[in-house]
Amino acid sequence: MNTEFAPIFKLGRAERLQLVEDLWDSLAGEDDSTPVPDWKRDELRRRKEQYAQHPASGIAWADVKQRARVQNG
Repeated sequence: MNTEFAPIFKLGRAERLQLVEDLWDSLAGEDDSTPVPDWKRDELRRRKEQYAQHPASGIAWADVKQRARVQNG
């Protein structure tokens, strides 16, 4: 644990949850200028093209969550 942040872990549960919410809100409010690497863009294009050619090959999000729950017991 980073000793610089150790006092945060001494806060109560509600205070820590509020801190997480405040941090999340501060990130959401910022302009996201994080660059996306070319390899990731290429992979997303490839997957989009594959789905366009074979739409039945996709899996519904509800099914993905259910499979994850079953696999993780």
